[in-house]
Amino acid sequence: MMPKVGRGDRMRGLMTYLAGPGRANEHTEPHLVAGDAAMLAWYDDNELSMASAAAVADYLEEPHRVLGTQVAGGHVWHCSLSLAASEGQLSNEKWRQIAEDFTAAMGFDDHDGTKAPVRWVAVRHGLSKNGNDHVHLAVNLVREDGTKASTHNDYVRAQHVAAELEVKHGLVITEGRAQGRGSRGYHQAEVEAQARSRAKAKHQREHGGSARAPRWEHLDAADRARLVQAQKPVEQPRLTLARTVRECAVASRDEAEFVRRLRRANLIVKGRLAEGRADVVTGYIVAQRPVHGERPIWYAGGSLGRDLTLPRLRQEWPDTPQNANAAVAEWTAGRRGRRPVAPGREAREGDPKVWRQHAEQLAALNERLRAVPLEDTDTWARVARQTSGAFAAWSRRLERTPGPLAEASRALSLSAQTRQGERPGSHLDLAPLGENAMILLAVTRSGGKAAQVAMFKQLANLTKSVHSAAEASGQAQQAARLASLYRTQLTGVHERLVAEYRGSRPAPSNAPEAAPAPVLAPELAAIVARADAAQPRGPQVPRSPLPVPIEPRRVQPTTPAREGPER
Repeated sequence: MMPKVGRGDRMRGLMTYLAGPGRANEHTEPHLVAGDAAMLAWYDDNELSMASAAAVADYLEEPHRVLGTQVAGGHVWHCSLSLAASEGQLSNEKWRQIAEDFTAAMGFDDHDGTKAPVRWVAVRHGLSKNGNDHVHLAVNLVREDGTKASTHNDYVRAQHVAAELEVKHGLVITEGRAQGRGSRGYHQAEVEAQARSRAKAKHQREHGGSARAPRWEHLDAADRARLVQAQKPVEQPRLTLARTVRECAVASRDEAEFVRRLRRANLIVKGRLAEGRADVVTGYIVAQRPVHGERPIWYAGGSLGRDLTLPRLRQEWPDTPQNANAAVAEWTAGRRGRRPVAPGREAREGDPKVWRQHAEQLAALNERLRAVPLEDTDTWARVARQTSGAFAAWSRRLERTPGPLAEASRALSLSAQTRQGERPGSHLDLAPLGENAMILLAVTRSGGKAAQVAMFKQLANLTKSVHSAAEASGQAQQAARLASLYRTQLTGVHERLVAEYRGSRPAPSNAPEAAPAPVLAPELAAIVARADAAQPRGPQVPRSPLPVPIEPRRVQPTTPAREGPER
Protein backbone atom coordinates (compact mmCIF):
# COMPACT_ATOMS: atom_id res chain seq x y z
CA MET A 1 0.00 0.00 0.00
CA MET A 2 1.50 3.29 -1.11
CA PRO A 3 0.64 6.58 0.65
CA LYS A 4 0.95 9.89 -1.19
CA VAL A 5 0.78 12.99 0.99
CA GLY A 6 -0.07 16.53 -0.09
CA ARG A 7 -0.89 19.86 1.57
CA GLY A 8 -3.07 22.82 0.63
CA ASP A 9 -5.57 25.37 1.90
CA ARG A 10 -8.70 24.74 -0.23
CA MET A 11 -10.92 22.08 1.32
CA ARG A 12 -13.75 22.80 -1.10
CA GLY A 13 -11.44 22.42 -4.06
CA LEU A 14 -10.23 19.04 -2.80
CA MET A 15 -13.72 17.68 -2.09
CA THR A 16 -15.03 18.96 -5.43
CA TYR A 17 -12.25 17.09 -7.21
CA LEU A 18 -12.85 13.87 -5.24
CA ALA A 19 -16.59 13.95 -5.99
CA GLY A 20 -16.09 15.05 -9.61
CA PRO A 21 -15.38 12.99 -12.74
CA GLY A 22 -11.59 13.01 -12.39
CA ARG A 23 -8.99 13.95 -14.98
CA ALA A 24 -9.87 10.97 -17.20
CA ASN A 25 -13.46 10.32 -16.05
CA GLU A 26 -12.12 7.60 -13.76
CA HIS A 27 -14.13 8.71 -10.70
CA THR A 28 -17.34 6.71 -10.36
CA GLU A 29 -19.76 6.53 -7.43
CA PRO A 30 -17.76 8.68 -4.98
CA HIS A 31 -18.81 7.98 -1.39
CA LEU A 32 -17.54 8.15 2.17
CA VAL A 33 -16.08 5.05 3.76
CA ALA A 34 -14.74 6.56 6.99
CA GLY A 35 -14.65 9.75 9.01
CA ASP A 36 -15.81 11.12 12.34
CA ALA A 37 -19.13 9.96 13.79
CA ALA A 38 -21.11 13.09 12.89
CA MET A 39 -20.08 13.00 9.25
CA LEU A 40 -20.92 9.32 8.78
CA ALA A 41 -24.27 9.78 10.53
CA TRP A 42 -25.19 12.42 7.98
CA TYR A 43 -23.97 10.83 4.77
CA ASP A 44 -23.36 7.14 5.45
CA ASP A 45 -22.13 5.59 2.19
CA ASN A 46 -24.49 7.37 -0.19
CA GLU A 47 -23.02 8.66 -3.43
CA LEU A 48 -21.69 12.19 -3.08
CA SER A 49 -23.17 14.88 -5.28
CA MET A 50 -21.36 18.14 -5.87
CA ALA A 51 -23.70 19.84 -3.39
CA SER A 52 -23.06 17.24 -0.69
CA ALA A 53 -19.30 17.41 -1.35
CA ALA A 54 -19.46 21.17 -0.73
CA ALA A 55 -21.40 20.59 2.50
CA VAL A 56 -18.82 18.04 3.66
CA ALA A 57 -16.06 20.54 2.90
CA ASP A 58 -17.81 23.27 4.89
CA TYR A 59 -18.15 20.94 7.86
CA LEU A 60 -14.48 19.95 7.70
CA GLU A 61 -13.42 23.56 7.26
CA GLU A 62 -15.36 24.94 10.24
CA PRO A 63 -12.63 24.81 12.95
CA HIS A 64 -10.19 26.68 10.73
CA ARG A 65 -12.77 29.18 9.50
CA VAL A 66 -14.23 30.02 12.90
CA LEU A 67 -11.15 29.85 15.10
CA GLY A 68 -8.78 31.35 12.52
CA THR A 69 -5.80 29.13 13.38
CA GLN A 70 -3.16 29.39 10.65
CA VAL A 71 -1.04 26.39 9.66
CA ALA A 72 2.21 26.87 7.77
CA GLY A 73 2.02 25.06 4.45
CA GLY A 74 -1.77 24.83 4.52
CA HIS A 75 -4.31 23.39 6.92
CA VAL A 76 -5.72 20.83 4.44
CA TRP A 77 -3.85 17.52 4.67
CA HIS A 78 -4.56 15.11 1.82
CA CYS A 79 -3.30 11.54 1.53
CA SER A 80 -4.22 8.82 -0.94
CA LEU A 81 -3.72 5.18 0.05
CA SER A 82 -3.34 3.05 -3.06
CA LEU A 83 -3.03 -0.69 -3.66
CA ALA A 84 -1.27 -2.39 -6.56
CA ALA A 85 -3.63 -3.32 -9.38
CA SER A 86 -2.75 -6.99 -8.85
CA GLU A 87 -4.28 -6.88 -5.33
CA GLY A 88 -7.79 -6.35 -6.66
CA GLN A 89 -10.36 -4.40 -4.67
CA LEU A 90 -11.15 -4.28 -0.97
CA SER A 91 -14.56 -3.92 0.63
CA ASN A 92 -15.79 -0.63 2.06
CA GLU A 93 -15.55 -2.13 5.54
CA LYS A 94 -11.90 -3.07 5.05
CA TRP A 95 -11.08 0.39 3.75
CA ARG A 96 -12.87 1.88 6.77
CA GLN A 97 -10.65 -0.13 9.12
CA ILE A 98 -7.50 0.84 7.24
CA ALA A 99 -8.44 4.54 7.12
CA GLU A 100 -9.24 4.66 10.84
CA ASP A 101 -6.03 2.84 11.78
CA PHE A 102 -3.97 5.09 9.50
CA THR A 103 -5.52 8.28 10.89
CA ALA A 104 -4.97 7.17 14.49
CA ALA A 105 -1.37 6.11 13.83
CA MET A 106 -0.65 9.51 12.25
CA GLY A 107 -1.84 11.19 15.47
CA PHE A 108 -5.00 12.77 14.04
CA ASP A 109 -7.44 11.20 16.52
CA ASP A 110 -8.14 12.31 20.07
CA HIS A 111 -5.34 10.19 21.62
CA ASP A 112 -7.65 8.52 24.13
CA GLY A 113 -9.34 11.77 25.04
CA THR A 114 -6.18 13.75 25.75
CA LYS A 115 -6.59 16.00 22.70
CA ALA A 116 -9.41 17.44 20.68
CA PRO A 117 -9.87 15.44 17.48
CA VAL A 118 -9.49 16.73 13.96
CA ARG A 119 -12.28 16.54 11.39
CA TRP A 120 -11.59 14.16 8.53
CA VAL A 121 -13.21 11.90 5.95
CA ALA A 122 -12.08 9.09 3.66
CA VAL A 123 -13.53 9.16 0.13
CA ARG A 124 -13.58 6.20 -2.22
CA HIS A 125 -14.43 6.28 -5.91
CA GLY A 126 -13.56 4.30 -9.02
CA LEU A 127 -10.20 2.72 -9.78
CA SER A 128 -7.35 4.90 -10.96
CA LYS A 129 -6.32 4.99 -14.63
CA ASN A 130 -3.85 2.17 -13.88
CA GLY A 131 -6.48 0.02 -12.16
CA ASN A 132 -5.43 0.73 -8.55
CA ASP A 133 -7.99 0.54 -5.77
CA HIS A 134 -7.52 3.48 -3.42
CA VAL A 135 -9.06 5.92 -0.95
CA HIS A 136 -8.44 9.61 -0.30
CA LEU A 137 -8.15 11.05 3.21
CA ALA A 138 -9.05 14.73 3.64
CA VAL A 139 -8.00 16.10 7.04
CA ASN A 140 -8.33 19.56 8.60
CA LEU A 141 -5.17 20.04 10.66
CA VAL A 142 -6.91 22.55 12.96
CA ARG A 143 -8.39 20.61 15.86
CA GLU A 144 -11.82 21.43 17.26
CA ASP A 145 -10.24 23.41 20.13
CA GLY A 146 -8.09 25.51 17.79
CA THR A 147 -4.81 23.66 18.37
CA LYS A 148 -2.85 22.25 15.45
CA ALA A 149 -2.22 18.59 14.64
CA SER A 150 1.45 17.74 14.22
CA THR A 151 2.70 17.04 10.70
CA HIS A 152 6.36 16.70 11.65
CA ASN A 153 8.05 14.23 9.29
CA ASP A 154 4.63 13.20 7.99
CA TYR A 155 5.91 11.89 4.64
CA VAL A 156 8.26 9.42 6.33
CA ARG A 157 5.76 8.53 9.06
CA ALA A 158 3.12 7.77 6.44
CA GLN A 159 5.48 5.23 4.86
CA HIS A 160 6.15 3.55 8.21
CA VAL A 161 2.46 3.44 9.11
CA ALA A 162 1.61 1.98 5.69
CA ALA A 163 4.20 -0.77 6.25
CA GLU A 164 2.63 -1.65 9.61
CA LEU A 165 -0.88 -1.73 8.16
CA GLU A 166 0.22 -4.00 5.31
CA VAL A 167 1.10 -6.63 7.89
CA LYS A 168 -1.90 -6.00 10.14
CA HIS A 169 -4.48 -6.18 7.34
CA GLY A 170 -2.83 -8.89 5.24
CA LEU A 171 -1.97 -6.68 2.26
CA VAL A 172 0.88 -7.28 -0.17
CA ILE A 173 4.13 -6.15 1.43
CA THR A 174 5.83 -3.33 -0.45
CA GLU A 175 9.24 -4.94 -0.29
CA GLY A 176 11.17 -1.97 -1.66
CA ARG A 177 10.24 -0.11 1.51
CA ALA A 178 10.95 -3.11 3.72
CA GLN A 179 14.33 -3.78 2.10
CA GLY A 180 15.48 -0.16 2.16
CA ARG A 181 15.12 0.12 -1.61
CA GLY A 182 12.73 1.82 -3.95
CA SER A 183 12.55 3.87 -7.11
CA ARG A 184 11.30 7.41 -7.33
CA GLY A 185 7.66 7.79 -8.21
CA TYR A 186 6.33 10.16 -10.80
CA HIS A 187 3.12 12.02 -11.45
CA GLN A 188 1.03 12.01 -14.58
CA ALA A 189 1.27 15.80 -14.56
CA GLU A 190 4.87 15.46 -15.74
CA VAL A 191 3.70 13.79 -18.96
CA GLU A 192 0.93 16.36 -19.38
CA ALA A 193 3.31 19.29 -18.86
CA GLN A 194 5.81 18.04 -21.42
CA ALA A 195 3.14 17.17 -23.99
CA ARG A 196 1.45 20.55 -23.56
CA SER A 197 4.76 22.41 -23.95
CA ARG A 198 5.57 20.50 -27.14
CA ALA A 199 2.09 20.94 -28.60
CA LYS A 200 2.11 24.68 -27.95
CA ALA A 201 5.59 25.12 -29.42
CA LYS A 202 4.69 23.07 -32.51
CA HIS A 203 1.49 25.07 -33.08
CA GLN A 204 3.41 28.33 -32.86
CA ARG A 205 6.10 27.10 -35.26
CA GLU A 206 3.57 25.95 -37.83
CA HIS A 207 1.02 28.78 -37.54
CA GLY A 208 2.83 31.61 -35.79
CA GLY A 209 3.29 33.59 -38.99
CA SER A 210 -0.24 33.04 -40.27
CA ALA A 211 -2.79 35.75 -39.62
CA ARG A 212 -5.64 33.30 -40.21
CA ALA A 213 -4.57 30.66 -37.74
CA PRO A 214 -5.80 31.26 -34.16
CA ARG A 215 -3.31 31.64 -31.35
CA TRP A 216 -2.90 28.76 -28.90
CA GLU A 217 -4.89 30.62 -26.24
CA HIS A 218 -7.79 31.07 -28.66
CA LEU A 219 -8.04 27.42 -29.69
CA ASP A 220 -11.03 25.40 -28.61
CA ALA A 221 -10.41 23.22 -25.56
CA ALA A 222 -11.06 20.07 -27.60
CA ASP A 223 -8.53 21.13 -30.24
CA ARG A 224 -5.89 21.84 -27.60
CA ALA A 225 -6.54 18.46 -25.97
CA ARG A 226 -6.16 16.72 -29.34
CA LEU A 227 -2.85 18.46 -30.05
CA VAL A 228 -1.55 17.66 -26.56
CA GLN A 229 -2.54 14.00 -26.89
CA ALA A 230 -0.60 13.74 -30.14
CA GLN A 231 2.57 14.92 -28.39
CA LYS A 232 2.44 12.54 -25.42
CA PRO A 233 5.61 10.44 -25.29
CA VAL A 234 5.64 6.66 -25.56
CA GLU A 235 7.41 6.45 -22.20
CA GLN A 236 7.27 8.61 -19.09
CA PRO A 237 9.94 11.33 -19.58
CA ARG A 238 11.59 10.69 -16.23
CA LEU A 239 12.25 7.03 -17.11
CA THR A 240 13.79 7.92 -20.47
CA LEU A 241 16.00 10.56 -18.88
CA ALA A 242 17.07 8.27 -16.03
CA ARG A 243 18.11 5.56 -18.49
CA THR A 244 20.24 8.03 -20.47
CA VAL A 245 21.90 9.44 -17.33
CA ARG A 246 22.61 5.93 -16.01
CA GLU A 247 24.24 4.76 -19.25
CA CYS A 248 26.43 7.90 -19.37
CA ALA A 249 27.50 7.39 -15.76
CA VAL A 250 28.39 3.73 -16.25
CA ALA A 251 30.37 4.41 -19.44
CA SER A 252 32.43 7.23 -17.86
CA ARG A 253 35.78 6.83 -16.16
CA ASP A 254 35.54 10.14 -14.28
CA GLU A 255 33.11 12.95 -13.52
CA ALA A 256 34.30 15.24 -16.32
CA GLU A 257 33.66 12.53 -18.89
CA PHE A 258 30.21 11.99 -17.37
CA VAL A 259 29.32 15.66 -17.97
CA ARG A 260 30.55 15.50 -21.55
CA ARG A 261 28.62 12.31 -22.26
CA LEU A 262 25.42 13.87 -20.93
CA ARG A 263 25.83 16.76 -23.33
CA ARG A 264 26.60 14.43 -26.26
CA ALA A 265 23.35 12.60 -25.47
CA ASN A 266 21.48 15.85 -26.28
CA LEU A 267 20.89 16.76 -22.64
CA ILE A 268 21.45 20.10 -20.97
CA VAL A 269 23.09 20.05 -17.55
CA LYS A 270 23.72 22.40 -14.67
CA GLY A 271 25.94 21.69 -11.69
CA ARG A 272 24.68 22.81 -8.28
CA LEU A 273 27.41 24.80 -6.56
CA ALA A 274 28.07 24.77 -2.83
CA GLU A 275 26.94 27.93 -1.07
CA GLY A 276 29.49 30.69 -1.44
CA ARG A 277 31.77 28.58 -3.67
CA ALA A 278 32.42 28.57 -7.39
CA ASP A 279 34.73 25.54 -7.44
CA VAL A 280 32.69 22.91 -5.54
CA VAL A 281 29.78 21.09 -7.21
CA THR A 282 27.46 19.21 -4.84
CA GLY A 283 24.72 18.07 -7.22
CA TYR A 284 23.26 18.54 -10.66
CA ILE A 285 20.06 18.95 -12.66
CA VAL A 286 19.47 17.70 -16.17
CA ALA A 287 16.84 18.07 -18.90
CA GLN A 288 16.16 16.94 -22.44
CA ARG A 289 17.29 19.63 -24.87
CA PRO A 290 14.04 21.29 -26.02
CA VAL A 291 13.29 22.34 -29.56
CA HIS A 292 12.75 25.99 -30.33
CA GLY A 293 9.80 27.39 -28.41
CA GLU A 294 9.69 24.67 -25.73
CA ARG A 295 10.67 25.03 -22.11
CA PRO A 296 13.05 22.44 -20.61
CA ILE A 297 11.73 20.25 -17.79
CA TRP A 298 14.52 19.91 -15.22
CA TYR A 299 15.15 16.93 -12.95
CA ALA A 300 17.67 16.59 -10.15
CA GLY A 301 19.82 13.48 -10.28
CA GLY A 302 18.29 12.11 -7.08
CA SER A 303 14.77 12.52 -8.46
CA LEU A 304 15.69 10.25 -11.40
CA GLY A 305 16.99 7.47 -9.17
CA ARG A 306 18.46 6.99 -5.73
CA ASP A 307 21.63 5.66 -7.35
CA LEU A 308 22.02 8.71 -9.61
CA THR A 309 22.82 11.36 -7.01
CA LEU A 310 26.24 12.90 -7.56
CA PRO A 311 27.72 11.59 -4.27
CA ARG A 312 26.65 8.03 -5.19
CA LEU A 313 28.04 8.30 -8.72
CA ARG A 314 31.35 9.65 -7.41
CA GLN A 315 31.91 6.42 -5.50
CA GLU A 316 32.76 4.74 -8.82
CA TRP A 317 35.23 7.42 -9.99
CA PRO A 318 38.78 8.23 -8.77
CA ASP A 319 38.84 11.10 -6.30
CA THR A 320 41.84 13.30 -7.14
CA PRO A 321 42.34 17.09 -7.22
CA GLN A 322 43.01 16.93 -10.96
CA ASN A 323 39.72 15.09 -11.65
CA ALA A 324 37.81 17.49 -9.39
CA ASN A 325 39.16 20.55 -11.21
CA ALA A 326 38.42 18.99 -14.62
CA ALA A 327 34.86 18.21 -13.53
CA VAL A 328 34.21 21.77 -12.32
CA ALA A 329 35.45 23.10 -15.66
CA GLU A 330 33.05 20.84 -17.57
CA TRP A 331 30.11 21.69 -15.27
CA THR A 332 30.83 25.39 -15.83
CA ALA A 333 30.98 24.92 -19.61
CA GLY A 334 27.69 23.04 -19.53
CA ARG A 335 25.96 25.73 -17.46
CA ARG A 336 27.12 28.49 -19.82
CA GLY A 337 26.43 26.55 -23.00
CA ARG A 338 30.08 26.50 -24.09
CA ARG A 339 31.96 23.73 -25.85
CA PRO A 340 33.48 20.94 -23.74
CA VAL A 341 36.77 21.98 -22.20
CA ALA A 342 38.75 18.80 -22.82
CA PRO A 343 36.98 16.24 -25.08
CA GLY A 344 38.07 12.69 -24.30
CA ARG A 345 37.39 9.16 -25.39
CA GLU A 346 33.62 9.80 -25.62
CA ALA A 347 34.33 11.72 -28.85
CA ARG A 348 36.36 8.90 -30.43
CA GLU A 349 34.99 6.10 -32.57
CA GLY A 350 35.39 2.67 -31.01
CA ASP A 351 37.00 -0.32 -32.61
CA PRO A 352 34.53 -3.12 -33.45
CA LYS A 353 37.29 -5.67 -32.88
CA VAL A 354 37.15 -5.13 -29.11
CA TRP A 355 33.64 -6.61 -28.78
CA ARG A 356 35.01 -10.13 -28.34
CA GLN A 357 37.64 -8.89 -25.89
CA HIS A 358 35.06 -7.19 -23.66
CA ALA A 359 32.77 -10.21 -23.81
CA GLU A 360 35.66 -12.26 -22.40
CA GLN A 361 36.21 -9.65 -19.67
CA LEU A 362 32.54 -9.88 -18.72
CA ALA A 363 32.84 -13.64 -18.52
CA ALA A 364 35.78 -13.26 -16.14
CA LEU A 365 33.75 -10.79 -14.06
CA ASN A 366 30.91 -13.32 -13.82
CA GLU A 367 33.37 -15.85 -12.47
CA ARG A 368 34.64 -13.41 -9.83
CA LEU A 369 31.08 -12.68 -8.75
CA ARG A 370 30.70 -16.31 -7.72
CA ALA A 371 32.89 -15.50 -4.72
CA VAL A 372 30.76 -12.51 -3.64
CA PRO A 373 28.31 -13.45 -0.86
CA LEU A 374 24.69 -13.03 -1.88
CA GLU A 375 24.16 -11.12 1.38
CA ASP A 376 26.63 -8.41 0.30
CA THR A 377 23.86 -6.01 -0.73
CA ASP A 378 26.24 -3.11 -1.40
CA THR A 379 28.26 -4.98 -4.01
CA TRP A 380 25.16 -6.37 -5.70
CA ALA A 381 23.63 -2.90 -5.84
CA ARG A 382 26.73 -1.72 -7.70
CA VAL A 383 26.55 -4.69 -10.06
CA ALA A 384 22.87 -3.98 -10.74
CA ARG A 385 23.56 -0.31 -11.49
CA GLN A 386 26.44 -1.06 -13.87
CA THR A 387 24.52 -3.82 -15.67
CA SER A 388 21.51 -1.54 -15.96
CA GLY A 389 23.71 1.10 -17.59
CA ALA A 390 25.08 -1.42 -20.09
CA PHE A 391 21.56 -2.49 -21.12
CA ALA A 392 20.58 1.19 -21.35
CA ALA A 393 23.45 1.86 -23.74
CA TRP A 394 22.46 -1.10 -25.91
CA SER A 395 18.83 0.04 -25.88
CA ARG A 396 19.73 3.50 -27.17
CA ARG A 397 21.73 1.94 -30.01
CA LEU A 398 19.12 -0.60 -31.14
CA GLU A 399 15.63 0.40 -29.96
CA ARG A 400 13.79 3.30 -31.55
CA THR A 401 11.12 2.97 -28.87
CA PRO A 402 11.63 1.42 -25.41
CA GLY A 403 11.71 -2.34 -25.77
CA PRO A 404 13.13 -5.40 -23.98
CA LEU A 405 16.57 -3.85 -23.47
CA ALA A 406 15.07 -0.71 -21.94
CA GLU A 407 12.89 -2.89 -19.71
CA ALA A 408 15.96 -4.86 -18.62
CA SER A 409 17.69 -1.61 -17.69
CA ARG A 410 14.63 -0.46 -15.75
CA ALA A 411 14.21 -3.73 -13.82
CA LEU A 412 17.88 -3.92 -12.85
CA SER A 413 17.88 -0.28 -11.73
CA LEU A 414 15.37 -1.18 -9.01
CA SER A 415 17.99 -3.40 -7.38
CA ALA A 416 20.48 -0.54 -7.49
CA GLN A 417 18.35 2.09 -5.77
CA THR A 418 19.13 1.50 -2.12
CA ARG A 419 17.94 4.18 0.28
CA GLN A 420 21.32 4.32 1.97
CA GLY A 421 24.57 4.80 0.08
CA GLU A 422 26.84 1.82 -0.36
CA ARG A 423 29.13 1.35 2.60
CA PRO A 424 32.88 1.50 1.95
CA GLY A 425 34.59 -1.85 1.74
CA SER A 426 33.17 -3.17 -1.50
CA HIS A 427 36.20 -2.98 -3.81
CA LEU A 428 35.17 -5.35 -6.58
CA ASP A 429 36.43 -3.96 -9.88
CA LEU A 430 33.42 -3.40 -12.14
CA ALA A 431 35.38 -1.60 -14.85
CA PRO A 432 34.50 -4.24 -17.51
CA LEU A 433 30.83 -3.25 -17.24
CA GLY A 434 31.71 0.39 -17.77
CA GLU A 435 33.90 -0.50 -20.73
CA ASN A 436 31.05 -2.58 -22.11
CA ALA A 437 28.69 0.40 -21.98
CA MET A 438 31.34 2.62 -23.56
CA ILE A 439 31.79 0.20 -26.46
CA LEU A 440 28.04 -0.06 -27.00
CA LEU A 441 27.80 3.74 -27.17
CA ALA A 442 30.92 4.35 -29.27
CA VAL A 443 30.83 1.62 -31.91
CA THR A 444 28.46 2.66 -34.68
CA ARG A 445 29.11 -0.38 -36.83
CA SER A 446 28.50 -3.92 -35.78
CA GLY A 447 31.33 -5.70 -34.09
CA GLY A 448 30.18 -9.00 -35.55
CA LYS A 449 27.10 -11.02 -34.68
CA ALA A 450 29.09 -13.68 -32.86
CA ALA A 451 30.66 -11.06 -30.57
CA GLN A 452 27.28 -9.47 -29.93
CA VAL A 453 25.81 -12.84 -28.98
CA ALA A 454 28.71 -13.50 -26.62
CA MET A 455 28.43 -10.07 -24.97
CA PHE A 456 24.67 -10.31 -24.58
CA LYS A 457 25.01 -13.77 -23.03
CA GLN A 458 27.33 -12.39 -20.37
CA LEU A 459 24.96 -9.50 -19.59
CA ALA A 460 22.11 -11.99 -19.24
CA ASN A 461 24.27 -14.03 -16.85
CA LEU A 462 24.86 -10.91 -14.77
CA THR A 463 21.09 -10.44 -14.63
CA LYS A 464 20.80 -13.99 -13.31
CA SER A 465 23.38 -13.20 -10.63
CA VAL A 466 21.51 -10.06 -9.53
CA HIS A 467 18.34 -12.16 -9.40
CA SER A 468 20.01 -14.69 -7.09
CA ALA A 469 21.11 -11.87 -4.78
CA ALA A 470 17.59 -10.43 -4.72
CA GLU A 471 16.15 -13.83 -3.88
CA ALA A 472 18.69 -14.41 -1.11
CA SER A 473 17.92 -11.04 0.50
CA GLY A 474 14.18 -11.74 0.62
CA GLN A 475 13.15 -9.46 -2.25
CA ALA A 476 10.55 -11.84 -3.61
CA GLN A 477 8.84 -9.34 -5.88
CA GLN A 478 12.09 -8.10 -7.41
CA ALA A 479 13.33 -11.67 -7.84
CA ALA A 480 10.10 -12.60 -9.63
CA ARG A 481 10.39 -9.49 -11.81
CA LEU A 482 13.94 -10.38 -12.88
CA ALA A 483 12.98 -14.01 -13.44
CA SER A 484 10.13 -12.99 -15.73
CA LEU A 485 12.43 -10.55 -17.52
CA TYR A 486 14.98 -13.27 -18.19
CA ARG A 487 12.44 -15.85 -19.37
CA THR A 488 10.31 -13.61 -21.58
CA GLN A 489 12.43 -10.63 -22.69
CA LEU A 490 16.12 -11.49 -22.62
CA THR A 491 15.65 -15.02 -23.92
CA GLY A 492 13.75 -13.66 -26.91
CA VAL A 493 16.46 -11.09 -27.69
CA HIS A 494 19.15 -13.76 -27.41
CA GLU A 495 17.29 -16.03 -29.82
CA ARG A 496 16.97 -13.24 -32.37
CA LEU A 497 20.68 -12.46 -32.13
CA VAL A 498 21.53 -16.12 -32.61
CA ALA A 499 19.18 -16.32 -35.60
CA GLU A 500 20.85 -13.28 -37.18
CA TYR A 501 24.27 -14.80 -36.52
CA ARG A 502 23.24 -18.03 -38.25
CA GLY A 503 21.83 -16.09 -41.16
CA SER A 504 18.24 -16.90 -40.13
CA ARG A 505 18.68 -20.38 -41.61
CA PRO A 506 16.55 -23.13 -40.02
CA ALA A 507 18.52 -25.57 -37.93
CA PRO A 508 18.98 -29.09 -39.39
CA SER A 509 16.51 -31.70 -38.24
CA ASN A 510 19.17 -33.70 -36.40
CA ALA A 511 20.44 -30.69 -34.48
CA PRO A 512 20.05 -30.98 -30.69
CA GLU A 513 17.35 -28.86 -29.18
CA ALA A 514 18.45 -25.81 -27.24
CA ALA A 515 18.30 -26.18 -23.52
CA PRO A 516 15.30 -24.39 -22.04
CA ALA A 517 15.94 -21.17 -20.20
CA PRO A 518 16.47 -21.93 -16.51
CA VAL A 519 13.69 -20.97 -14.15
CA LEU A 520 15.33 -18.50 -11.83
CA ALA A 521 12.69 -18.23 -9.14
CA PRO A 522 9.16 -19.38 -8.40
CA GLU A 523 6.38 -16.88 -8.75
CA LEU A 524 5.75 -14.57 -5.89
CA ALA A 525 5.27 -16.49 -2.63
CA ALA A 526 2.11 -16.32 -0.57
CA ILE A 527 1.34 -13.02 1.09
CA VAL A 528 2.78 -12.56 4.59
CA ALA A 529 0.36 -13.96 7.16
CA ARG A 530 -1.79 -11.50 9.00
CA ALA A 531 -0.13 -10.25 12.16
CA ASP A 532 -1.83 -10.26 15.51
CA ALA A 533 -4.13 -7.37 16.15
CA ALA A 534 -2.44 -4.28 17.51
CA GLN A 535 -2.35 -3.77 21.26
CA PRO A 536 -5.49 -2.11 22.60
CA ARG A 537 -5.08 1.61 23.09
CA GLY A 538 -6.98 1.84 26.31
CA PRO A 539 -10.63 2.49 27.06
CA GLN A 540 -12.38 4.38 24.31
CA VAL A 541 -14.99 6.97 25.10
CA PRO A 542 -17.73 6.90 22.45
CA ARG A 543 -18.08 10.24 20.74
CA SER A 544 -21.46 11.78 20.11
CA PRO A 545 -22.66 11.62 16.50
CA LEU A 546 -23.70 15.26 16.83
CA PRO A 547 -21.07 17.75 15.61
CA VAL A 548 -19.25 19.73 18.25
CA PRO A 549 -20.28 23.40 18.02
CA ILE A 550 -17.32 25.56 17.17
CA GLU A 551 -17.48 29.00 18.78
CA PRO A 552 -15.13 31.90 18.05
CA ARG A 553 -12.56 32.70 20.69
CA ARG A 554 -13.48 35.60 22.95
CA VAL A 555 -10.51 37.82 23.59
CA GLN A 556 -10.75 39.70 26.92
CA PRO A 557 -9.85 43.39 26.50
CA THR A 558 -6.87 44.46 28.53
CA THR A 559 -6.80 47.84 30.30
CA PRO A 560 -3.56 49.74 30.78
CA ALA A 561 -2.26 50.05 34.32
CA ARG A 562 -3.08 53.30 36.05
CA GLU A 563 -0.78 55.44 38.09
CA GLY A 564 -1.43 56.88 41.52
CA PRO A 565 -3.50 55.87 44.56
CA GLU A 566 -6.29 54.23 42.49
CA ARG A 567 -3.85 51.55 41.37
